[in-house]
Amino acid sequence: MPPLPETAAVEGLGQELGKPIDHPSAWTADDMKRRQSEWVYLLTADDVAELEAALAHAEATGKAVEDVVLEDFPLPSLGPKLRGLLREVTHGRGFQLLSGVPVDRWSQQQSILAYWGMGLYWGKVRSINKQGHLLGHIKDIGQDPNRPDTRLYATSAAQPIHNDGPADVVTLLCLTPAKQGGASHWSSSITVYNEILRRRPDLVPVLAGPWHFDRKGEIPPGKQPFFEIPVLNFHKGYLSVNFSSNYYILSQRHNEVPRLTPAHLEAIKVFEEVAWSDALRLDWNLRPGDVQLLSNHTCLHSREGFVDDPQDPSKQRHLLRLWLSPPEERPLPDAYKEIMGGDLTPGNRGGILADRPLHVPLTAHAQ
Repeated sequence: MPPLPETAAVEGLGQELGKPIDHPSAWTADDMKRRQSEWVYLLTADDVAELEAALAHAEATGKAVEDVVLEDFPLPSLGPKLRGLLREVTHGRGFQLLSGVPVDRWSQQQSILAYWGMGLYWGKVRSINKQGHLLGHIKDIGQDPNRPDTRLYATSAAQPIHNDGPADVVTLLCLTPAKQGGASHWSSSITVYNEILRRRPDLVPVLAGPWHFDRKGEIPPGKQPFFEIPVLNFHKGYLSVNFSSNYYILSQRHNEVPRLTPAHLEAIKVFEEVAWSDALRLDWNLRPGDVQLLSNHTCLHSREGFVDDPQDPSKQRHLLRLWLSPPEERPLPDAYKEIMGGDLTPGNRGGILADRPLHVPLTAHAQ
């Protein structure tokens, strides 16, 4: 598996509004099920040994997790493999699974440090909230899913199909699965476009027009609590898709935001039906040590609601999340400036503006 160059010219793919897209990122569920061996990489014994040696090296530095840099986490053989997996995410099918991270024999803090070290091979880590968290704990900590400012990842509620906002690549590491439910789902947003173009071409201009996105209370100084960004963004030969229906609906609480029209509501309905269809949707129950990588521009994801073990807190569903900005990425149009924090430079874009120092919380209740 070849290493991913730190910097390289990114050529456009010739994708244009109104034309179907033929690219590895435009996949169907049946096709991917037949080719599962291509997108699930199981760590070898040598990979695990190298990962554990890098973990020990990083621990020996005595640094806080957020201060650990690439040189503190040496992966001479596994590192190029990790970069090869990333290239499939950014330039190929748009997703990858890696299995076999030995979280079952590590402490939670060791798992966090190892995951951080792996993430450094995939890009610059970006803040996931205004508290400055560089790593997220996906766990039910009792927040009310009906509150407008609640992040659903801190509840046990199902999440509708969407892509995360301010990141190029979203990655998860499973520490503990739920007692029941909690399956992950993802679809190709490029295939969703192709299908809507085929079935309902009248909705394509609607999706390529203005949509208003709620900030859920994470408002940078001098900014409004919402911003504008299309769902379909064609730029320099690339289609980048940004879709999250609950953020569009939530933006309606602001008087300054235009009302969603019947065409908007129909576009949401059709988009979600296509993305969630059996023909497009892949389902996966993440197991301890599974790492999921998704392109935020060509993949959509969701999560089934879940039930934890009420008798054993150590068996509550718990995933870790990183938002990453790889140095070799597609160009994005100006419409992404608000969601990406004002800087569209690959390798330095994304994240939510923090009102305190950036850090890695070591427990879910620190978020």
